[in-house]
Amino acid sequence: MLGTASAMPVAERNPSAQALSVHGRYFLIDCGEGAQRAMVRFGVPLQRIDSVFISHVHGDHVYGLDGFLSTLAMGGRLAPLDVYGPRNLGPMLKFFLSYNEWIGFELRFHPLEKKVPEVILETKSLEVLALPLRHGVDTYGYLFREKEPPWNVEKDAIEKYGLSLTEIGTLKRGEDVLRPDGSVIANADVAYKPFVPRSYAYVSDTAPFPEEAAWFKGVDVLYHEATFLSEYEAEAQKRLHTTTLQAARLAQEAGVGKLVIAHYSSRNTDPSCYEAECRSIFPETYAAQDGDVFDI
Repeated sequence: MLGTASAMPVAERNPSAQALSVHGRYFLIDCGEGAQRAMVRFGVPLQRIDSVFISHVHGDHVYGLDGFLSTLAMGGRLAPLDVYGPRNLGPMLKFFLSYNEWIGFELRFHPLEKKVPEVILETKSLEVLALPLRHGVDTYGYLFREKEPPWNVEKDAIEKYGLSLTEIGTLKRGEDVLRPDGSVIANADVAYKPFVPRSYAYVSDTAPFPEEAAWFKGVDVLYHEATFLSEYEAEAQKRLHTTTLQAARLAQEAGVGKLVIAHYSSRNTDPSCYEAECRSIFPETYAAQDGDVFDI
């Protein structure tokens, strides 16, 4: 967690930014002011960030991006950098490039215009979806989820049954092996999945909306903004944000494993009151602080 504050500056927290590490790859999610200093402070390797995901163009989510890009260039980065975000992020990137033609890496912008969840990035082991949220400007949440791993074959079984390479390949596809003599080696008896796929959802500024619980059904860790305590629900509705209790009800309805909240209003210096309200509905809630690390 690189930043857990909302729009107004506060002394002890940076605006929104997170670093997510998946299989050795680093993703930067939002980039409020101070994000790069937080990365240095908390030991996140700036040059290993290979993709950036911006939720929307409100300043507390994007005003640190120019500085971050400049630092990458001054550090001699050569690898391309992919930036995903709403289409109206494009002019901001164009403005940066117009005054920084000297950067030595390719900045690849992927503009988003989605009405439903869609895969925007896919690797051998991971897929990332963009999901449209409900805020005053085009805003997206992001869902990171591992793909189902292939089957592994027990080493002892290879020797026990004298498995050929072809038979091992069959088992790794999840199929049973049928031998010429009519015997069957059942996949369930000799193969296993090395891990259960994990998932992480990032839900930036948004008012509640009907599809939300279905879109984030069963994710292991759901990060959801909870800018307002429940007593300020009318203000949250006006500003298209979510309260603590609304975030907790969503986590409960979606059946997530863990709820992490942040994007606190500047009127509150102690996030424990946010956590307490959420836990009254969803006990597995954690109010994040800058520098916190969550393992999934």
